[in-house]
Amino acid sequence: MAGSTTTQSGRVALASLIGTTIEWYDFFIYGTAASLVFNELFFPAFDPLVGALAAFASFAIGFLARPLGGVVFSHFGDRLGRKPMLIWSLMLMGVATLLIGTLPAYDSIGVWAPVLLVLLRFAQGLGVGGEWGGAALMAVEHAPDRRRGFYGAWPQVGVPAGLLLGNTTFSLVSANVTDEQFMTWGWRIPFLMSAALIVLGLFIRLKISESPVFERVMRTKEKSRVPVLEALRSHPRTIVLATGTFLGTHATFYITSTWLVFYTTEEGLFERTTVLNANSLLSFVDIPFMLAFGLLSDYLGRRRMMISGMAVMALFALPYMLLVDSGSIVLYLLGGMVLQLCRTSVYGPQSAYYSELFSTRLRYSGISISYQLASILGGGIAPMICTGLYTATGSPVAIAGYMAVLAVISCGSAYLLTETYKRDLAEPSPPREADSEPTASG
Repeated sequence: MAGSTTTQSGRVALASLIGTTIEWYDFFIYGTAASLVFNELFFPAFDPLVGALAAFASFAIGFLARPLGGVVFSHFGDRLGRKPMLIWSLMLMGVATLLIGTLPAYDSIGVWAPVLLVLLRFAQGLGVGGEWGGAALMAVEHAPDRRRGFYGAWPQVGVPAGLLLGNTTFSLVSANVTDEQFMTWGWRIPFLMSAALIVLGLFIRLKISESPVFERVMRTKEKSRVPVLEALRSHPRTIVLATGTFLGTHATFYITSTWLVFYTTEEGLFERTTVLNANSLLSFVDIPFMLAFGLLSDYLGRRRMMISGMAVMALFALPYMLLVDSGSIVLYLLGGMVLQLCRTSVYGPQSAYYSELFSTRLRYSGISISYQLASILGGGIAPMICTGLYTATGSPVAIAGYMAVLAVISCGSAYLLTETYKRDLAEPSPPREADSEPTASG
């Protein structure tokens, strides 16, 4: 790729990985805390089940904020550059996470506790909403032409790495304090640790260079005045279908990482530390899967992998929930491994796949809108829907049906998204007329 060596590509990919790991760590530890303590600490006036719903609702607030964060950060990312947005998103996320760790509970400040908790969760959502698009583009736009899938998978790895770091931290705290200590102050430790991680992340991100593809746009003055609106106007079909391709992946991730922690511990299937350790192991396995599938997509094609991954997931949803409900941690891990393969076959190549759907001048906006819409429709509300379905039916089969339906939607969306055109990111940006919907498959 012009202006970028393999060494530089690797350095930027590694920096994107470290930064996204820190951001997702901050975002995910909230979900773990919501599963374990927030219902009692911040919503104690409710029945335990209703309190759990309220805690998961506060978790979902972060997802409602993500599209707004995506819009704001992508607007400036397409106009001012990818790198500045990565700095600001990391700072916003870090401050919000640190404040959650210091927030007094309901028994200290009453109703202000859940109100402030929701506001800080909203700020987390804004930060992570702007994070993914910038990190994905920095990796893909620095990558060699034939390795976009592989280098684009590195910021994707930040998701399981962040979850792994968060789960491991919670697990270590949980294993070394009493239940009373965990409820009183132990849960705060992972949030307070964010301060040191944010300093590390800022140091790394300040040292990387701006995307050479975006710098070319700056030189040729091809920037859009309002990139978000232009992307919505010129690419509506692509955005809708790209959103659909990610619903199944996003939903199953938050079902397994958040809702199942609540379900398996409340039903007495597993101890809290056991399920956290199991999820940490599964998150670790995600990492080589994502890199492998990102590389494989450079040879087999991204759309083909998305269709096959979601088709298998739809078929495996019911067996998976039955394995979880068996109460055997070995079967829980086995089912999780299969589900990981399905999910990472989509998520590994996603940065490259999304980036190749939009031109440089609209790329940050196009991919952020698609990704963050899927985060609401697929991810943020999934724990609440699962809680409601299980309350109504008392059976995990309902959860399996929900997962299967979303996987079918994703499979169909990937199948219909045939008019993708692979812009050669190493070539000069095409004229503005080319930003309309493509008419031929690339």
